[in-house]
Amino acid sequence: MNTRTNLMLFMIATLSILFVLTISIISQSKILTDSILLTSDAAIKNNIQNDVDSQNATVENSIENNVTNGENHAIDNEVLNDIHVSVDVKVTNAIANNVDANGIRTTSGGNGDDTKVNGEDTPEIVWGVDSASLTDDDLLACVRDNFGEPQVWGRYLGDKDGVSFGLTQEEVDLLQSNDIQILVIWNQFTDATGYDKGQSEANAAIEMARDLGVPEGVALFANVEPIYPIDAPFILGWHDAMSDSEYSSGIYGIFDRSEELYVAYETAAEENSTLLDELYIWTASPNEGITTEANAPEYNPEYPEGGLIGGWQYGIDAETCNIDTNWFDGNVLAVLW
Repeated sequence: MNTRTNLMLFMIATLSILFVLTISIISQSKILTDSILLTSDAAIKNNIQNDVDSQNATVENSIENNVTNGENHAIDNEVLNDIHVSVDVKVTNAIANNVDANGIRTTSGGNGDDTKVNGEDTPEIVWGVDSASLTDDDLLACVRDNFGEPQVWGRYLGDKDGVSFGLTQEEVDLLQSNDIQILVIWNQFTDATGYDKGQSEANAAIEMARDLGVPEGVALFANVEPIYPIDAPFILGWHDAMSDSEYSSGIYGIFDRSEELYVAYETAAEENSTLLDELYIWTASPNEGITTEANAPEYNPEYPEGGLIGGWQYGIDAETCNIDTNWFDGNVLAVLW
């Protein structure tokens, strides 16, 4: 991994300056911590730039500015991550400005980042659809003419009689030639109970994904309909099998607090906390109804606290085209096809 860190700090202080810089590089992880203590009027500028070219990368940037006394403080924090990663990337930026001026303390913090994956800016959310129908030029035109420009298209592995048609290579070529990423769904089950069942369904999905040529790192989403029985062991079995493979794990369903899926997920996460960071959630709650991209609701998915949100299917069963409408979180784009 080639990592370049450029940290620029400008400080004006009349009393004292304490500057601590710690850089720790572990495996493919870079942690940069900058803690500054000033005791007078201050102008601070922090700039961090990371250039990463690797298959897998974890980048953590942390800036903390502590300023005491004085009256006039100007703080400018900028973090730029330019990342070229083909498989898996996790980026965390944390910025905290703690200012105590004349006994009045103000604190501001958050993620000040401009993250790029494969050289392109990663948006916070993107609009997309999913469909049980085969995708051809007519369906793509129907969506574009009546709804919007999807950046993600959810499709199923394998045919399921009376429910959905399986993704084909022709569809893959069509969607990708139109710069549309594919979210891969597994729905070849109706009973989601038991650890062994979770493992067997995951292994079947993995085998079919390999046969279709789905590349490593892509997430496979278990489709749990509200009428299916579901328990925590199934989720654990699904996730464990996916974790042992070249694929990432995901799960779809109605993550309303009243649903069995919500309870099963929380129970599974209590037993294996890695689910919170590794299992992508595609929630169908709340249901706001079908809309065009321009009229899509504000991004407000419902899912268990601490979970890894991947997307929100906010509307189902459009009449004009056989699609559902979605917002997808920017963090899921790295595990789509």
